[in-house]
Amino acid sequence: MAGRQGSLAIHAVTIATTAIMGTVGPAAAETLLGALAQAYQVNPQLNSQRAIVRQSDEGVPQALSGYRPHIRATAEVGNQLTSEETLVGPGLASKSRYSTSPRSIGVTAQQTLFDGLRTANRTRAAESNVFAARETLRVVEQTVLLDATTGYMDVVREVAILEVERSNVRVLGETLRQTRGRFKLGEVTRTDVAQAEAQLAAGESQLLVAESTLTASKARYRRVIGSEPDRLKPGLPVDHLSPRTLAAAIDAGITANPSVTAAMYGVDMAQLQVKISESALYPTVALLANVQRAHDVTGLTPEQSSASVRIGVTIPLYQGGAEYSTIRQSKETLGQRRLDLAITRDQARAAVVQVWGQLQATKARIQAAQQQVKASEVALKGVRMEALVGLRTTFDVLAAQQVLVNAQVNLVTAQHDRVVASYDLLSAVGRLSPQTLGLPTSIYDPMVHYQQVRDAWIGVRTPDGQ
Repeated sequence: MAGRQGSLAIHAVTIATTAIMGTVGPAAAETLLGALAQAYQVNPQLNSQRAIVRQSDEGVPQALSGYRPHIRATAEVGNQLTSEETLVGPGLASKSRYSTSPRSIGVTAQQTLFDGLRTANRTRAAESNVFAARETLRVVEQTVLLDATTGYMDVVREVAILEVERSNVRVLGETLRQTRGRFKLGEVTRTDVAQAEAQLAAGESQLLVAESTLTASKARYRRVIGSEPDRLKPGLPVDHLSPRTLAAAIDAGITANPSVTAAMYGVDMAQLQVKISESALYPTVALLANVQRAHDVTGLTPEQSSASVRIGVTIPLYQGGAEYSTIRQSKETLGQRRLDLAITRDQARAAVVQVWGQLQATKARIQAAQQQVKASEVALKGVRMEALVGLRTTFDVLAAQQVLVNAQVNLVTAQHDRVVASYDLLSAVGRLSPQTLGLPTSIYDPMVHYQQVRDAWIGVRTPDGQ
């Protein structure tokens, strides 16, 4: 019996190790990179953020409209009843009464020649907003890819732990059967049987917990990746894609992290907003043109046409002080954006240092857990053999078995954390992207939509036909 129980324990160790680092399932099983590619395409949070970027693209043609002419047409039609009294001599008056149907059409065009650089600064601010939106999209991309990695590895971990718990229940069942047999032979007491029964019940309880945890992990996997997990292959760390030293990782984190670059564009927009506010103090020069044609204006004027071209200058003298308040407000906003940038850089640096430490710790944990599993396996074999000759009690055997199970779970968890931490570090330094990972999927390019709408003068349909 001891040989069979020992083989079951070894089988549990093998499953726990292979579930993360070896191969599980057939060659057609899903890979981590495949799951990330699917999440990159179908995740609703990511697609929503892409729509936000497309919305920000429209801010550029809106700002550019300040360079373009504004043209409007007018048309009027109606009935007019006129009553006139005209002096034709001393004490003599002539009265007339007539009806007309005046009609007119006209076209007015206005071209701004100078607006205090308001349009130029608004265009630059809109472009900075587009760049900031793209960086925010990178933040969401990294968040989704990291969530997908965590969800994938959670399922792999829970499947491995479930197998460990199942093997544990089988071993405990075999131990209980053997203990009952020895009780009938008078080799052990009723207490030994009760201890074996209690440990088996505890193992079955842990098995149910593992099944519940796996169900929850599958639900999170479905939410992030968009499909049900099926025969997942193990994930591998991506340390080779990250900086080799902590100093290099910190430099990358405070310069290339998309949260930092988005905050930098926020400073640019705030600076331009100050200039936009100051433009309210500058004069405005505009070219105005008007063409109009009227019919049946009066009874004596059946038709009238007019055309004019003029340049108008508007000089603001005082507008109640609101413009000065707006300038001061914009400068305060600029100061806040600079502080936000400093905060974001500090947060990025702290995140890199924290994740770097976690990654190094997981490497050491795996080595320790592997040694723990090997030692626990040897200890369990020895305790079982000693129990057969009366040197150990059933309680000692059960305790050694639980130590082995705990070691297996620790190994599975450490290997899970190792992979996730490597992706987390890649995210902290701003490199967690489909291009860096080489995902087997088409890459979303925000420049395509931007170029389609930037110089569009007319049209209400979006580039995708909506």
